[in-house]
Parts: sequence; structure tokens; C-alpha cells
Amino acid sequence: MVIAKRMEPLVAGSSIIRKLFEEGKEMAKEVGAENVYDYSLGNPSVPAPDAVKSSIIKILDTEDPLFVHGYMSNSGYEEVRQAVADNLNERFQWQYKMEDIIMTVGAASGINDILNLFLDSGDEVVVFAPFFGEYRNYVITAGGVLKAVPADTETFQINIDGLDAVITEKTKLIIVNNPNNPTGVIYSGDTLDQLQKALERAEARIGHPLYVISDEPYRELVYDDNELPFMPAHVKNCLIVYSFSKSLSLPGERIGYIAVSPKMDYYEEVKAGLVTTNRIGSVNAPSLMQLVIKECLNERPQIEVYDQNRKMLYEHLTALGFECLKPQGAFYLFVKSPIEDYAAFVEEGKKQHILMVDASSFGCPGYVRLAYCVSPEMIRRSFPAFERLAEACKAMR
Repeated sequence: MVIAKRMEPLVAGSSIIRKLFEEGKEMAKEVGAENVYDYSLGNPSVPAPDAVKSSIIKILDTEDPLFVHGYMSNSGYEEVRQAVADNLNERFQWQYKMEDIIMTVGAASGINDILNLFLDSGDEVVVFAPFFGEYRNYVITAGGVLKAVPADTETFQINIDGLDAVITEKTKLIIVNNPNNPTGVIYSGDTLDQLQKALERAEARIGHPLYVISDEPYRELVYDDNELPFMPAHVKNCLIVYSFSKSLSLPGERIGYIAVSPKMDYYEEVKAGLVTTNRIGSVNAPSLMQLVIKECLNERPQIEVYDQNRKMLYEHLTALGFECLKPQGAFYLFVKSPIEDYAAFVEEGKKQHILMVDASSFGCPGYVRLAYCVSPEMIRRSFPAFERLAEACKAMR
């Protein structure tokens, strides 16, 4: 094998979600696309706001092409970074400066920039199950070791009690995804306060600071008058990683940012280091999209579409007897397998042409994830298939 040993399991494993998505495409060829109910991929199903298109046209019509398509500071256009800082300060009463914002090639790039800054070979990154499965690949690629805190399956809030057991002197980072993918749970302000206290205890024990990556691509997707706590107000050493993929329905454009809290330990060193890792990883974020999001920072997604889907799917599945976690944010429904053999549950779903993601890939076996960022019509068409699935599961008990 010519590839690096650390990459071998990643190449072999690939992405379970992407494989399921491809499986759905093949299934559609056999039974017709209208008869496949693909809940596998978290791809926004509402179009980008009109302001995105009008901003692109305006920029291309009025700005110098050499400016629009040329190099800029590796951290991004200064006017864009200042606009992001001002927007965050206005919304959350914080004290970001332009220098605290680093434009990135989406959230994935931002997380990788941070991992590459902090991790030496064998250093540890802690996540809380259930967690976005790609974190594992990011950590391995950066030479680190991922350690998962088991899920609190009563509340699906962060398992604070389990955190102390996994933190060692090799631990450098903790990743928190809020709202959570795959559960749709919002971690409360009280939970985040408890997290900060637990980190302080651990820091006193291990003798060095711990840093938290707050991964927030679903920040704007919040339902039922819930509020998403602003992480830096609760956790001192916080690095926000944000993506416009979900809020502006731009997943393919790969545009986001890192926000470095000025209150963190070794603030200047961290900020300077991220400028370097960002440059090494991607040179700079896409130039046109930087200018577009500057004009669209106050735009919001058509959350009413996702909310309709959420309510419709949750109500139908619970009426059929499925145990579901009602989402507070994001666009995922987390469903407990009604039978002990959860892999058989997923396979039975496929027999009914329902594609569900086995939550083992999220570190939480016994559950499945349904991405309801699909058309309302597809959800309605899937109801008879779920009814057949419920009956099949009763026979399998």
C-alpha cells in the first residue's frame, strides 16, 4: 500500500452517509425516484435567499474583476471580516475585532485549521456522542486521537459526568456541535456553564488550557421559540466555527469563518497560528462568496419549510409508535430502533425504500437519523412505507 497508514482506514471506510446516498440513486433506477424516500443527506432543500443572487450580480457588475477574483489577505477581505465581527457583536453583545475573524472554506476547513494548529501526534480531541462522524476523520488526518464521551440518552444534553473520565494530559480540544447533528438538541446555557466548570477542574488537574471548538452550522435553524446560547459567553477558551451552508443554503460554495474569542488563554498566539494554518490548508476562502456573504449576513433560511417537515414527520412517526427525539434545531430527527438489532431495522427500512442513517456512525448505536431537509411531498409519500416498517418491526420483536 502506497498511501499513509493513518489514511488506510479512512479510505476503506469512506462516508457511510455518502454511501447511503449513492445507494439511493441506484435504488431509484430500479423502482423510480418517486418511490425512494431518502432521508440520508443533510443537504438544504430550500433555495438560497434572493439576496444571494442579487448580490452576486451586483458584485460582478460593479466591482473590478481583479479585486473580485484576486488574492487578498489569507484571513480574508478586511471589510468582510469587519462586517462579520460587527454582526456578531450586535447580535450577541460581544467584543470581536476584525482581526478575530478568519474566513474559511466552510466549517470543515475551519475545524481542520484548528486541529492542525493544536495537535501534535497522539494528542487527544474529545467529542460528545452522538457526534458528526466526520470529526473522527478530521482528527485522524491531523495526527490526533478522538475520544468520545458516551451519550446521555435520557436528555441528550452533554454528558458532563463522563467528561472527566476521558480527559488526560494529552487532551487539547473539545468539539461541541450546537444545535447537534444528529439529534437536533440544543445544549442549554446551564449545560454550557457546567461544561466550563468541568473544564476548569480538568485544567487544574492536567496543567494546561483546554480549548472548545463550537461547531455552529445550524445556528439559524432553531424552532419553537428556543434560543441557542452564545458559546463564548459560557465557555472561556471558545473558537466558533461557522458555515453559511445551512443558513444561506450554500453547501457547495464552501464559505464560513472562525471567530477567536478575545477572552481566551494565549489569545494572540492562537490567532496568529490560525492565520498560518488557514493559509497552509486553503490559501484563502473563496473570494466572490466572501463578498456575497458580507451583503447577506442578516438573511435567514426559510425555516418554516423545515419546521413544517419536522412537525409532520415527528407527529406521524410517534403516532406509529416510534420513539423520537423532538428536534429543537437543525433538520434531523433522531429515532430509536424499535428492535434490538438496530442494523436489521436500517435494512428493513431499505426494503421499504426508506434510507435512514445508522447512528453507530455518530457514536450512538441503537438509533437512526432522518434528515428532513427534503420536500414535504416526499415526506407525505413516505408515510405508507413507514407504516409498513412499523408493522415489520412488530413482527421482528
